[in-house]
Amino acid sequence: MSHPSPESLRREAAAQLAALRNRTLTPKDRLTIPPQPMPSREPTERIHDVQEVALGYSPEQARLEALRCLQCKNAPCINGCPVRINIPAFLKAIAEERDAEAIAIIRQTSLLPAVCGRVCPQEIQCQERCTVGKALKDVRKAVSIGRLERFVADVERESGRFQPPPTKPETGRRVAVIGSGPAGITVAADVRREGHTVTLFEALHKPGGVLVYGIPEFRLPKAIVELEIETLRAMGVDIRPNFLVGRTRRLEALLHDDGYDAAFIGAGAGLPRFLDIEGENLVGVFSANEYLTRANLMRAYNREQADTPIYPGRNVIVVGGGNVAMDAARMALRLGAKEVHLVYRRTEAEMPARIEEIEHAKEEGVQFHVLHAPRRVIGNAAGRVTGLECIRCRLGEPDDSGRPRPVEIPGSEYILEAETLIVAIGNEPNPLLPQTTTGLKADRRGRLLVDPVTNQTSLPRVYAGGDVVLGSATVILAMGQGRQAAAAINAFLAELPPRKA
Repeated sequence: MSHPSPESLRREAAAQLAALRNRTLTPKDRLTIPPQPMPSREPTERIHDVQEVALGYSPEQARLEALRCLQCKNAPCINGCPVRINIPAFLKAIAEERDAEAIAIIRQTSLLPAVCGRVCPQEIQCQERCTVGKALKDVRKAVSIGRLERFVADVERESGRFQPPPTKPETGRRVAVIGSGPAGITVAADVRREGHTVTLFEALHKPGGVLVYGIPEFRLPKAIVELEIETLRAMGVDIRPNFLVGRTRRLEALLHDDGYDAAFIGAGAGLPRFLDIEGENLVGVFSANEYLTRANLMRAYNREQADTPIYPGRNVIVVGGGNVAMDAARMALRLGAKEVHLVYRRTEAEMPARIEEIEHAKEEGVQFHVLHAPRRVIGNAAGRVTGLECIRCRLGEPDDSGRPRPVEIPGSEYILEAETLIVAIGNEPNPLLPQTTTGLKADRRGRLLVDPVTNQTSLPRVYAGGDVVLGSATVILAMGQGRQAAAAINAFLAELPPRKA
């Protein structure tokens, strides 16, 4: 599938902008401006490396796309944003070529615009509420808020203008943040801004959480994440990698012996779920977590400079329909697979993955098998995977999730041949902290129980947010929880008598 070149898209947008120049646009005029496609690399080229696929808007495309915003007085898009960015204001600034002001508006409530602009599911959040999309009866024709957020964040980064947020005078109060993913980064920044001392504890050797071990380079370049981590360091946040709270040191010891006044748990959901079917212990079966961690954090794709082992497979099967499944399938192609099959037990309409990620996977050659469910893993005498027995399904009545329940069709079994099977059906929080912390309550799935307003856990002075509370969620939802928890932590610390650092 051939894509329009970035230059042709820029020229077309420039011509459309020139035709609109010096005109006072009515809402009806704005609705006639066509949505701007995202320039991207050719599929036949990009499957051979891990460079970013989406190339970002040109200035001309960004101005034109921003002009589509109707500047609604009730701004429904803001209500769809977990961190409540003033979306109409930053879009208006872009349309008027005030990019520095646009990014300043975003950074009032969001620390990670370059990240969120790339990986957040705007189509089910801010863009789902967009009046333009509703008027045109197609959410895909809503104003591309996420792409515009990415545009101004990239302009800021490439210009070198970004400065770390200012911090207030030192209070002498200390906060431990456990986990350096989106929730932990957000809490660390918001708490540090108030002048409190912050230590960020990360179990892995590199901070960033799911942003570095889960999301592939071709969707989120790691240099962008590293810049955000360096911003925290510039603010004075102490980052301690290779520190597993619950093993290296218990949470109670941090609070009672080490002098931390409060703690935030943002440890994510890193415990993979499996299919619980016959043959799942054969050699060649992986969780998407392990597969992507080896490929992303440990750079298994870089064979010349990394000795990270990763299981080879000419034919690869991925089970699941979310963004992680798409990431694993697309990464398998980049690691040398000749065929990648994605098995999902519902239809494409029920897939939780972003529309853009599904389209990119198809463009790159991933073969979709929808309404097919795994039954058992097939292996040879050496205990290695040779295939997956699947059964065809039809959709039945809705289940607890509200989606139609897949119903197996008797006698429709078949075997899909493969040497590698990657299971991408979700994750749950690691039970380590509840197991090692007296009184820290979790539900039956291991998700920590918190107050819905303050995000305080069952323990005083201990707060939590992100995937460790929500289960597998999105970057922006984790950030929203982080902001909520940080506000509660700051309010709690403000009530304590100040002390010298």
